[in-house]
Amino acid sequence: AFGPWRCSYSLAWCYAQLLRLLVPKLGRVAARNLELAGLPPSLAAGVWRSIARHMVVFARMGRIDAANVHQWIRYEGFEHFTHAKQAGKGVLFATLHLGAWELSAFSHALMAEPMHVVVRPLDNPLLDAFVSARRSASGNVILGKREAARGIFKALQDNRAVGILVDQNVGLDDGIFVNFFGRKACVSPTFVKLAARTGATVIPGYAVWSPEERMFILRFDAPVPMTGNTLIDTQRVQNALERAIRAYPDQWLWIHRRWKTRPPGEQPLY
Repeated sequence: AFGPWRCSYSLAWCYAQLLRLLVPKLGRVAARNLELAGLPPSLAAGVWRSIARHMVVFARMGRIDAANVHQWIRYEGFEHFTHAKQAGKGVLFATLHLGAWELSAFSHALMAEPMHVVVRPLDNPLLDAFVSARRSASGNVILGKREAARGIFKALQDNRAVGILVDQNVGLDDGIFVNFFGRKACVSPTFVKLAARTGATVIPGYAVWSPEERMFILRFDAPVPMTGNTLIDTQRVQNALERAIRAYPDQWLWIHRRWKTRPPGEQPLY
């Protein structure tokens, strides 16, 4: 499916390079993050290619439907979702800014069933309305972070799936520290608290580009066992995300300052 739109990708690649040149801070953050993670700086080039692919996908999502979605993406590990549904307590997808994160929930709604997606509303109301309409076009329900709790509990109670991005830095007031690529990272504990309270199955889910197949793969990894201990469970979820990133290191959004919040008394890393 991706081949016929090489012109679109070439244009998106130019946009990605323009962004890199106009906002050099993003490139510096990516280089610093790769250094902090102990990964080669050469991976940064792949990050911009991944961003370009994501641009194409988002631009084309208005044309993706149940009839052609399989030309864009296929499942891997769908049995984990099937088993979780059979458990009857809902599914919490732990997802991250890896590959085509907008396509993952969008395509799942077309290939299996609609889900609820928790997002942070964009600052520009007009842009937010446009993006929300695009995200919900396949049947998904979009929940703003601030008012999401009621919708999440209702969805899980109805044995539905809820996707939440859990790979970003949070402030000291909102987070706890766990290890991520060998360094302390501040993470919101809300996700695992939801799992503990509802008994929902936690599944890492993400859509990554396969250069061999020239399409995306929507991967569902094995469920992350929950203990009810907030710190232990948060660490387990972040371990699962780290494994996914290590498997596809050039497709994660390294331009985000993941280790920005530091424990009290520790020097900034950026």
